[in-house]
Amino acid sequence: MNFKSSFLQEFFLRGFLAQSTNPERLDENLTNQNICAYIGFDCTAKSLHIGSLIQIMILRLLQKHNHTPIVLLGGGTTKIGDPSGKDESRQILNSNQIENNLLGIKKTLEKFLNINNKNLLILNNDEWLKNLNYIDFLRDIGKHFSINRMLSFESVKLRLDREQPLSFIEFNYMILQAYDFYHLFRNHNCKLQIGGSDQWGNIINGVELIRRLNQQNDINDLNKIECFGLTTPLLTTHDGKKMGKTSDGAIWLDESMLSPFDYFQYFRNTHDADVIKFLKLFTDLPLEYISNLEKLDGFEINKAKEILAFEATKICHGEQVANDVLNKAREIFIQKNSNSFEEKILKLKINNHDNSLSIKLIDIIFEIGATESKSDAKRLIEGKAIKINNEIVNNTNISYHNPQYFDLSIGKKKFYKIIIS
Repeated sequence: MNFKSSFLQEFFLRGFLAQSTNPERLDENLTNQNICAYIGFDCTAKSLHIGSLIQIMILRLLQKHNHTPIVLLGGGTTKIGDPSGKDESRQILNSNQIENNLLGIKKTLEKFLNINNKNLLILNNDEWLKNLNYIDFLRDIGKHFSINRMLSFESVKLRLDREQPLSFIEFNYMILQAYDFYHLFRNHNCKLQIGGSDQWGNIINGVELIRRLNQQNDINDLNKIECFGLTTPLLTTHDGKKMGKTSDGAIWLDESMLSPFDYFQYFRNTHDADVIKFLKLFTDLPLEYISNLEKLDGFEINKAKEILAFEATKICHGEQVANDVLNKAREIFIQKNSNSFEEKILKLKINNHDNSLSIKLIDIIFEIGATESKSDAKRLIEGKAIKINNEIVNNTNISYHNPQYFDLSIGKKKFYKIIIS
């Protein structure tokens, strides 16, 4: 897919594009003028985690291509809770909690964005939502929404199909989000909303509300009423798991909630199948450079993983911190390979030409002499003492195929680099 707009072309090539309203007209607008676009963040915690990192990287991309990003903090909508992608109602927070979370999120975002750029706007939707007159809002805004249509949206259908409660308060969320878009369009000439794919229905509502209200006001000039929506794909890892979910909890962007070293290690332990995708999404590296890294295979892929971890940490925590944790990680790797840690680098050979042949992890642990029996190996897995690439193994029946490369740790003092060939 080719776009004339440099922003939209890079947006597509880096893997950010899922859906778009009227992509041809959007491309034309982005090519011919610098436009204003917004991304919203509700204030449900005092920091964002990497589930929001795609949206943050898009804000950076907007700045790179000289468009005007609006960061919309949901001081108002957090009081209600967005049902999109949720299995249950969101916990209602009080005003003090929301305000503290808002300040924390703002602080986190300022690390990623050029806050000295006069075109960057950081707004709080509580400023206009808290003063709405409910009767007037129902009359002027609510009449443009069809309950039948709202029931068809995936975020609502999912909850109803599972017979999970969906409160009336949450049902109003999509109307308020649409109103946010209208408010930003009217007051800041904001023409584009960007969000995750689970926001598609809400974004469409906003686009249609702007069109209907402008038609109602007899505005027929296309350039004065036209607005757009873009969504990004749901990001999952190679095994289908939602990005950022680990056995130890969320990967926070605030150093007080997750150390920069652990942040670095999260990306350093990226699966081989994900490393190029994450380099495109979570770093500012040129796409041509990433294409060269894509040619690496085998143990060489570890170079790409280290680059990914360094670049992602640099963006989040600064270059000095990134250098410090990189050096610390390398020191630990050297220590792991010293005799004091009893580590071996060994090669398990499967003497068979059948590449589909596999070997159980329990057998690997026993064969390398880490345990005296296979039953001991099984007990270690059940006791959560075994990690593969720094992730705890829970499955005692897990097997590995030829060829395969991975780091195996047993407890806190035994480390192995396994090569199955």
